[in-house]
Amino acid sequence: MIEINNVSVQFGGVKPIDGLTVNLTKPIVGLIGPNGAGKTTLLNVMSGFVEPKTGWVKVNGETITGLPAHKRAEFGLRRTFQTDQIAEDLTLLENVEAIADHSTFENREARRKAVYGAIDFVGLSHRLNRRGSDLSTEERHLAEIAKALIGSPKLVMLDEPGAGMSGSESEHLQKVIRGIPGYCKSQVFLIDHDVDLISACCNETMVLDFGKLLALGPTLEVLKKPEVQQAYLGNFDELEAAA
Repeated sequence: MIEINNVSVQFGGVKPIDGLTVNLTKPIVGLIGPNGAGKTTLLNVMSGFVEPKTGWVKVNGETITGLPAHKRAEFGLRRTFQTDQIAEDLTLLENVEAIADHSTFENREARRKAVYGAIDFVGLSHRLNRRGSDLSTEERHLAEIAKALIGSPKLVMLDEPGAGMSGSESEHLQKVIRGIPGYCKSQVFLIDHDVDLISACCNETMVLDFGKLLALGPTLEVLKKPEVQQAYLGNFDELEAAA
């Protein structure tokens, strides 16, 4: 569960987040909004890269505001980035093992199972020894997710994991994301401009606009709201037909 209470961020005269208060309780939560709405800033607050001017954030009842980024990682926060962090000269296996080096396991066999299990979960077991420089866009995004699943995470934050993927690749990504809570009992916080991905994966979705909460609720209901469509989404008659 994510609790955000009166969080404000200010850069000079700009307030990308302005008094945001929201509780996010569902297994997979989506975050959407127009460019400049404050989505990445909020993720940076939760990751520990930006300190809010006011307010606090709790995950599973524990206050994470004020903790340095590495302490949040130890607590169980994981994040992917819009620009992937795959080392080009390491194999896929070595990239994931590098994350395991910073996690605690009962023994070497438990570590090995965690690494190989995460790679298998995202569907990349056949690419174990492929170097990062040879991975496709889809494989790089999936490898980032595998890295985020190492070490019993409590919250996995995915920043536009579907960017640059084809339709068929996105379908596989949807299955992976939907499977994360069952795989490692982690809540998922998903940011993406692909509304099809959001609607396919998220139990609930929040919408930010100019740093304020515009809407929160069951995903399809949120996507149909006139104020949401006006702010960001456009016409979603096809979603109504699908629903």
